[in-house]
Amino acid sequence: MADPNKALRDHLLYLLGGGGAHLDFEKAISGLSPNLRGVKPKGAPHSPWQLLEHLRIAQWDILEFSRNAKHVSPEWPAGYWPATEAPPDPKAWDQSVKSFRADLEATKELVANPSTDLYARIPHGEGQTILREALLVADHNAYHLGQLVLVRRLLGAWDEA
Repeated sequence: MADPNKALRDHLLYLLGGGGAHLDFEKAISGLSPNLRGVKPKGAPHSPWQLLEHLRIAQWDILEFSRNAKHVSPEWPAGYWPATEAPPDPKAWDQSVKSFRADLEATKELVANPSTDLYARIPHGEGQTILREALLVADHNAYHLGQLVLVRRLLGAWDEA
């Protein structure tokens, strides 16, 4: 049987992938020098590292809430932000990027799966649906990727091309 929600799933996947007016994750992080990853520009509330980690943690939390009734979210707001402005070691940035990518792909797989009821209430939630959570991931990611671009511009590390 054909999936009656295929068009909606396709639109959600496009949105999650940075389609349309949204910024692509890969472009937002591409080419950022390691020596700038922990720099918070004057007047900016966050460094690139803080934004990347916040994106990773929040996306992971939304995904896990969506698929795991036993998931416990981090404490708000401290649990959603890294403790430091800079990556704690040289490998931390790459690990965070890898985890973000994996969780974004898992979110896309959940949305793309025809057996996922996009409209059903998540049993352990308070009225949330997979559709709502997928839109939340896309919206949250777009907001903070925009912040990352602004921080990169302030650091002189953004190429419009």
